[in-house]
Amino acid sequence: MLTLANVAAGYDAGDVIQNISFEIRAGENLAIIGPNGCGKTTLLKVISNLLPFKGDIILGGKNFARLKRREISAKIALLSQQIGIYFAYSVYDTVMMGRYLHIKDRFSNSPSRRDEEAVLAALAAVNLLDERARDITKLSGGQLQRVFLARTLAQEPQIILLDEPTNHLDLKCQMEILDYLKEWAKNGERAVVGVLHDLNLAMQLSENILVMKDGEIKAIDKAAQILSGGLLDNVYEMDVAGYMRRSLQKWVPTEVGRSPM
Repeated sequence: MLTLANVAAGYDAGDVIQNISFEIRAGENLAIIGPNGCGKTTLLKVISNLLPFKGDIILGGKNFARLKRREISAKIALLSQQIGIYFAYSVYDTVMMGRYLHIKDRFSNSPSRRDEEAVLAALAAVNLLDERARDITKLSGGQLQRVFLARTLAQEPQIILLDEPTNHLDLKCQMEILDYLKEWAKNGERAVVGVLHDLNLAMQLSENILVMKDGEIKAIDKAAQILSGGLLDNVYEMDVAGYMRRSLQKWVPTEVGRSPM
């Protein structure tokens, strides 16, 4: 479905990511983890065709070099962290923006019945159908992120890229968004690739984990393999498992007057 081979990319100062190679099959999700500044967001920008790169990216058997930007954008959508709001659009109109590539008469900006059906279906999927007439500036942070998710779904992509989409959301909203995306990826030729700082959320999204450090892939494997050994300790430069165990211990009931070990 999506293959990266020896991909490198960066900015004026030079490459931020190097030698990136991996494959994602339809129905398989991938969680990307690693410390700040390791190149995770840069990688998503490359896959979403927002940043020039060296190497090869194959989408559906076709090389990016042979695809038009519009063709790539129709199949890959990026859902990032909640962004600032500058215009008081309705929920419905905001989600309709996800149909831009599908609207045949973009000059008159006239959506078709198919566009309208796609928007309503996306709103229903995130439980915002009854809020479609509301001004997005009046929504809570969790509702707003669900609007952006609906806009992404309305685009009808094959691959959804997540760049810390659950930041600033409460636990319930975090789980709802990830659970929905996992179910979404099971239907048809679809996949989700998510950058997540929270290791628990990363494992919730996918059993396939890609670990990055200093712009390179340090490992890509099942979560059980990634968690074993000292890989994460080396990547994060701390005792990751020990930290997790100490955090979990705080939830274990203790006898009165005694503290958890």
